[in-house]
Amino acid sequence: MHTLHDTELTEWLKTYPEWSQEGTHLSVSYTFKNFVEAFGFISKVAIEMEKANHHATITTTYNKVKISMTTHDANNMITNRDTDLAETITKLPK
Repeated sequence: MHTLHDTELTEWLKTYPEWSQEGTHLSVSYTFKNFVEAFGFISKVAIEMEKANHHATITTTYNKVKISMTTHDANNMITNRDTDLAETITKLPK
């Protein structure tokens, strides 16, 4: 596991601009047509999180989904585990 330094994270965020750094968390928000589509997406994300054994915080309000993650095993810092999972989530059908 590799903790990302500020410059590494800045470069990564240029490639994945929908993601942002919120303190020690990597976050993204998506808006769907309705709750069913939002919940379907959450289900896909949950499967990928389980495969990676890396579980982020997911919040939903009707058609909006927010995902926020940090690596607890790295003193709540952003690591390659977070960016790897973020890349997987980004590739999921919306």
